[in-house]
Amino acid sequence: MRNFKLSVALFLFAGLSYLQAQERIPEVEELLGKMTLEEKIGQLNLLTPGGGIATGSVVSEDVETKIKAGNVGGVFGVSSPAKVRQAQELAVKNSRLGIPLLIGSDIIHGYKTTYPIPLGLSSSWDMDLIKSGAMMAAKEATADGINWNFSPMVDIARDPRWGRIAEGAGEDPYLGSQIAKAMVEGYQQDDLAAPNTMMATVKHMALYGAPEAGRDYNSVDMSRLKMFNEYLPPYKAAVDAGVGSVMTSFNDIDGIPASGNKWLLTDLLRERWGFDGFVVSDYTSVNEMIAHGMGDLQAVSAMAINAGLDMDMVGEGFLTTLKKSVEEGKVSEEQITKAARRILEAKHKIGLLNDPYLYSDETRPEKDILTEENRALARKAATRSFVLLKKHKNTLPLAKNAKIALIGPLANNKNNMLGTWAPTGNPQLSVPILEGMKNVAPNATIEYAKGANITNDTSFAKKVNVFGERVQISDESPETLLKEALDLANNSDVIVAVVGEATEMSGEAASRTDITIPDSQKKLIRELANTGKPVVLALMSGRPLDISEEMNLPVSILQIWHPGVEAGNAVADVLFGDYNPSGKLTNSWPRSVGQIPIHYRMKTTGRPGPESGEFQKFKTNYLDSPNSPLLPFGYGLSYTTFEYSDVKASSSSLNANGSIELSATVTNTGNYDGEEVVQLYVHDKVRTVTPPGKELKGFQKIALKKGESKTVTFTITPEDLKFYNSQIEYVFEPGEFDFFISGSSDADFAGSFTLNE
Repeated sequence: MRNFKLSVALFLFAGLSYLQAQERIPEVEELLGKMTLEEKIGQLNLLTPGGGIATGSVVSEDVETKIKAGNVGGVFGVSSPAKVRQAQELAVKNSRLGIPLLIGSDIIHGYKTTYPIPLGLSSSWDMDLIKSGAMMAAKEATADGINWNFSPMVDIARDPRWGRIAEGAGEDPYLGSQIAKAMVEGYQQDDLAAPNTMMATVKHMALYGAPEAGRDYNSVDMSRLKMFNEYLPPYKAAVDAGVGSVMTSFNDIDGIPASGNKWLLTDLLRERWGFDGFVVSDYTSVNEMIAHGMGDLQAVSAMAINAGLDMDMVGEGFLTTLKKSVEEGKVSEEQITKAARRILEAKHKIGLLNDPYLYSDETRPEKDILTEENRALARKAATRSFVLLKKHKNTLPLAKNAKIALIGPLANNKNNMLGTWAPTGNPQLSVPILEGMKNVAPNATIEYAKGANITNDTSFAKKVNVFGERVQISDESPETLLKEALDLANNSDVIVAVVGEATEMSGEAASRTDITIPDSQKKLIRELANTGKPVVLALMSGRPLDISEEMNLPVSILQIWHPGVEAGNAVADVLFGDYNPSGKLTNSWPRSVGQIPIHYRMKTTGRPGPESGEFQKFKTNYLDSPNSPLLPFGYGLSYTTFEYSDVKASSSSLNANGSIELSATVTNTGNYDGEEVVQLYVHDKVRTVTPPGKELKGFQKIALKKGESKTVTFTITPEDLKFYNSQIEYVFEPGEFDFFISGSSDADFAGSFTLNE
């Protein structure tokens, strides 16, 4: 069998040619020629004066003095045209060379107009919508003076115990790569020097989404083969899309922390992938290499700069130790010059060297931030992110003249609508579910009762409430809350229960060993189901949950994530049928934590589990559970139904320089117009490294009126069938491939084709 591959020699030549071909920017070279060693080091220093949500406890001191001394390359936690102008004037008018500052921020899912958390938005499978959301965020953030964004987070995550799963696009490298590309293009667009675009940062390089035990900041250990085939593709997609900067992760890779890992930051990122932007550490991650066991502050700072890190976030190890390391021969001035050049080139790209006050237009906030147009986009994005997990009888959509009991601790709660990592949003501007339902259905009778606390565990609530009162425990007893809810429920036509996680129960530093709905709410749900009334659970969370119990109750379940500033209106749009839900899960949902990590790309083994799901001794299965997830990747229901037929290939074979068309006919067989995400999966039956059981290779979101049919076609070339072999060569191999086209990853293969040499 012959491998089709790019030779190592060609790769090395291409990498060297790329590095040698980089053009120097005259303005940058002129500045570098004037700079002292200390001023070059100053450009590598990123500080925060505090005031926003940080990812650590350190806040920079005496920032103004350091800016005037030329010891700061950028700041974050500063916003508004006036404040940004003030910061730039400190640098431009008071430092020796007058070099302006990068102004950064964490704009993860919208700026002031917050849209759904990234995991939720990924469930839309709508790249145009995702790109539009990033464009809106850039427009708002730049109106407030920000020119550099610490987003997108593209970490593949398959462990829902890890709280930061909320910030990514799920478990799949293909889908994650498409979303990474869309977000970078949305933030940066075609002209980084335009006043309404901002530089993006892909994070966290690398493997941050695979911490041992699902515990944030924990160690990561995996083979190079798994890295290249499953975890690295979204980072590379962002680099290929022209992302301006890369942020390192907190974890180690092959035993070396990412912020000091030369293989990662130089050999892979720059030489193999051709990245020409700059690399910034995560919050104090350079200093944290001391705790990793890499040495003292001088040693880890030298390690980081020599590895290819260009900017130190908050830790100030570069600022305080690099000059000494140069004097002692541990770091070359050339290495520091390279890093300073990259920072200055970024400032040139975004227009700062030409106009330091490009992002200080005081007329922009009023006309560009929280506009009706922006809120309409946030509302649309939220409706497209919801996933209908279960339909019970004909409860949904709701009648607009129904008598509704709206129950639950999240039903009238502004503090928890925006979701994790929304530091630039204002929860008090959000639309809670109660308000939204009354807006959309003014003729309905809607009465509200809390029913339960988010949790009754005061110790747990205290941990969640570090950044605000997300979890409030009522002075009323749990019994009183429940009775009020049941009295209301028994006097209604239908019950809508808004339950799940508070905002900070997921996100950074929010890992959980128990990913079920809190007991206080589980009891409420059981009692509501026992009333005999139709029940809809609007389930809010930042992660996949174990809802095995709830799926067995006589209820309908709509997953609404944390929907953003327009939460209530969007939820009402879907509950009342103004929009038919079309979201599909981008993570597999486990039956229990004992299955974690679980994902659809799991490999077959020498002793595969039985297809029936029944237990067989000496096979890879559990004594107490099926192997399959509770809900598979790509799953999502609709108010209508879709039927797939005539799944076929245009040819039985594919040549090495050719293409093949794989198609299916999709028919809306239900009573509502709707949208369907049509998904293509393939399986490489024989290859030189063990293949996944299935791999997503394409998807299309289509709209179908009731009774309408469409033929959906995917064009596949050998390039789409490549993988990294055991030598980390990107190859395709001739052989037979199975494929299917369906609305979820759990369908059976429907056809096959052969890839020829």
